[in-house]
Amino acid sequence: MYAVVRTYSGPGAKELFHLLEERKAEVEAAIRSVPGLVSYTLVRTELGGTSVTVCEDKAGADESVRIAREWIRQHASALGSKPPEVEEGSVVVQIT
Repeated sequence: MYAVVRTYSGPGAKELFHLLEERKAEVEAAIRSVPGLVSYTLVRTELGGTSVTVCEDKAGADESVRIAREWIRQHASALGSKPPEVEEGSVVVQIT
């Protein structure tokens, strides 16, 4: 399995997470289209928020980044949030 963590902070990040929560059904539908999706989590933080996507492989994780970027471009570009910090790598342990 492979995971990608996107951390959003700075101007517009809190507003972005309010919008993501308001439109969570739409966000869920977009992310469910990711091939090999294992799990997806959005976490609100003091500075904005973080998303954690786990997929069966790197290709799925890469697709999740593309889909998230496109969704934000289409629906939240007016918020002016900066691109997220992205960390990714192989999953060592996953407990659900």
